[in-house]
Amino acid sequence: MAPPLGIIEGYFGRRWSWADRAAVVRILAPAGYSFFHYAPKGEEKLRRKWREPFSDADARQLSDFAELCRSSGMRFGVGLTPFGCNAGFDAEDRAALKTKLAQLDDIGIDDLALLFDDMEGSFDALAERQAAIADVAFGSSGASARFLCPSYYSDDPVLDRVFGARPPRYLEDLGSALDPSVAVYWTGEEVCARAISPGHLGDVAERLGRRPALWDNWPVNDGPRMSQHLHLRAFTGRSSAGGELLSHHAINPASQPQLSCIPALTLPRVYAEGDGYRYGAAFREAALSVCGEELAAMLEADLLTLQDSGLDRFAEERKAKLIERYAAVDHPAAREVVEWLKGGYAITGEELQTQ
Repeated sequence: MAPPLGIIEGYFGRRWSWADRAAVVRILAPAGYSFFHYAPKGEEKLRRKWREPFSDADARQLSDFAELCRSSGMRFGVGLTPFGCNAGFDAEDRAALKTKLAQLDDIGIDDLALLFDDMEGSFDALAERQAAIADVAFGSSGASARFLCPSYYSDDPVLDRVFGARPPRYLEDLGSALDPSVAVYWTGEEVCARAISPGHLGDVAERLGRRPALWDNWPVNDGPRMSQHLHLRAFTGRSSAGGELLSHHAINPASQPQLSCIPALTLPRVYAEGDGYRYGAAFREAALSVCGEELAAMLEADLLTLQDSGLDRFAEERKAKLIERYAAVDHPAAREVVEWLKGGYAITGEELQTQ
């Protein structure tokens, strides 16, 4: 059984346009995706400058997109990262948070996701601190569905190296302190998990005291290393048996919106087909659906080059030939390939520190 499927737009680097988002919704909603959480790392008004209100123009764009999602059968949500509140949450912070949430209510959100990722976490009683912030946030929001991403959203030790050692029993304490209705995002045994097994999901559910909401970091390709690759292949390492152990399954898309839809279209098939799922066939059919026959055949022929080789390893002559081939195809996905080949989606380490 498939859990509710969705998109968590939670990548670093170059942001999609509103037209890009609309195109993704129109492709994925008919395939079974039922929610869209807007949380790009480059959206300052939801992250490092979260206390600042959206401009009237930005608020209108968010509201218009929310309406598009709902008219397409998808819930619309926003991911808010209250930078600084881990260290202290005083009366001024509470007032700022309530003011921001009031604007989001005016915009019209169905879901609110409170995101504590990318913040220092080595504080005493971190779980209790974050649960207290969550109580204020969710109690002040009109959103009917509530999500939270922990600071330590995976068992991956890289999080401890970057954000400080996680407190003992952090996940257990957080799950115990949160209202049972709050869905908790989790990425798996790794930040970008190669496989997500039912055994692991059952273990996380036991620690959290609830089924986790999977924040699946595929096909995301942000960061200096991953941005050198186009993540096009169909989903692997996910089992239909894991569906009953999840409250939700959201994918974090790649920087290339049209190309992201190719792997995205294969995830519903993982759940629908079970042991009959074939990732190669799923890729071909998804690529054909998104790109048409000519471009789908080109992407399949170049899959090893585009996904595995790495842009930084391309000889200039090879790169020029690829640009010439894909530039001759009049399709937005082909234009994304060309832009990627020209370095237009490269992400720097500085962006990871400042977004």
